[in-house]
Amino acid sequence: MTTFAVIGAGPGLGLAGARRFAAAGHTVALVSRSAQHVDDLAAELARDGAQARGFAADVLDPASLTAALSEAADALGPIEILQYSPVPRADFMKPVLDTGADDLDAPLAFSVKGPVTAVTAVLPGMRELGRGTLLFVNGSSAVRPNPNVAGTSIAFAAESAYARMLHDTLAPENIHAAQLIVPGAIRPDAEHSSPDALAQRLYDIHRERDGFRHYSEPLPD
Repeated sequence: MTTFAVIGAGPGLGLAGARRFAAAGHTVALVSRSAQHVDDLAAELARDGAQARGFAADVLDPASLTAALSEAADALGPIEILQYSPVPRADFMKPVLDTGADDLDAPLAFSVKGPVTAVTAVLPGMRELGRGTLLFVNGSSAVRPNPNVAGTSIAFAAESAYARMLHDTLAPENIHAAQLIVPGAIRPDAEHSSPDALAQRLYDIHRERDGFRHYSEPLPD
């Protein structure tokens, strides 16, 4: 049995993704800053029959993130699928002319150093398995820079470049890196961008292994 690990586990997309991959037979590692939060999510999944466990880590703290993913693999089995989808902080989203150099430190740590840390932690296990999937979830500013949210626009673009390089480099090793762009808000009533719809889309990307960038729905004009 292999593990699905979600970085930035919450009650929306994180929980929906966990349910979908658990239904396919994977154990689930839920990672977020609050131990109580992920323990509650793990208990909810357990009531549905899933084998899940929470691990506390902050994506801005590389040592804690590395430790959490190592502990998850030891406790639950090798991590075959990694979903990186933490929600950016509101203070990352200043207008471009109000964004100074220091304002980019946290967004870049969140969207670049965090993913690099997570991938570095799980890649040896995927190579040992001979397969793996790296799923990156971003908003539309990753592909269409928005001057009203400069921090995330810059950081998501850098995350996209990193993920694309992983896609090209790891494909010969049967490790598939892919990005899902969600143009609008994730809402329970959204046809293509509800948590359940996005979870199914991520599962399909994992199974079909076709291409790098995917969209939950077309970008608005």
